[in-house]
Amino acid sequence: MKSSKLGPWVAIIIGMLYFIVPLIATFEFSLRMRKGEYSMDAYQVVIGDPRFQASFLYSTGQALATILVGVLLVVPTSYWIQLRLPKLRGIVEFLTLLPLVIPAICLVFGYLRLYNSSSWLPMTGSDRTTDILLMFSYVALAMPYMYRAVDTGMRAIDVRTLTEAAESLGAKWPTILFRVIFPNVRVAILSGAFLTFATVIGEFTMASLLDRPVFGPYLQLIGANRAYEPAALAVMAFAITWACMGVIQLFGRSARGSTIGAI
Repeated sequence: MKSSKLGPWVAIIIGMLYFIVPLIATFEFSLRMRKGEYSMDAYQVVIGDPRFQASFLYSTGQALATILVGVLLVVPTSYWIQLRLPKLRGIVEFLTLLPLVIPAICLVFGYLRLYNSSSWLPMTGSDRTTDILLMFSYVALAMPYMYRAVDTGMRAIDVRTLTEAAESLGAKWPTILFRVIFPNVRVAILSGAFLTFATVIGEFTMASLLDRPVFGPYLQLIGANRAYEPAALAVMAFAITWACMGVIQLFGRSARGSTIGAI
């Protein structure tokens, strides 16, 4: 009995050591930029670098645009499949998983072939249209995460009952979608949104081949030419990820609390 209780704790401790020890070592190394003492110099250099600021702001803008387009595309699709077309669920799931099967480099070469400056839709002919092309590339790349998160949220609620109740009160489908369905799957949307944000922030292949000033190529450039700054960037990326997870938990608790209060 004692060994059966001890086993899970041993596994948890080993898992924590596996993840936490490298993180502590990375953080400790990032503080050694000043010889003989610990300092935050590496973090100050990174934050003060204009390339860091420009690339991070650009990637953040791309991530927000990707999340907006992805939500507007995925939520109505998942809602309609759950309500009217359940037989198409397998086909849609297969299509949304294709970006995980097809390498990103194949996708971006296809985009360059289809949308180069001499094609029928020259989206690589200017910075503005290339930004739009990159954003839609990110929508496709993040589709597996966004769709899975939203579809899980849709399955957790009674879509048919909510729709029939709203229709009995005279609501049209835009009202049903934005005022009934969206609030009930907001935690799922938020989960997909942060997964999308993490995907966009760390993406390298598409941004590099489309020659846009995003965060991924900046990370690669710093990692190839600096010693302490890459460690600082790794710790900062980890902190951003955990902050996103904390926001998900916060919204999740508030959503459960509001549901209980409504009951």
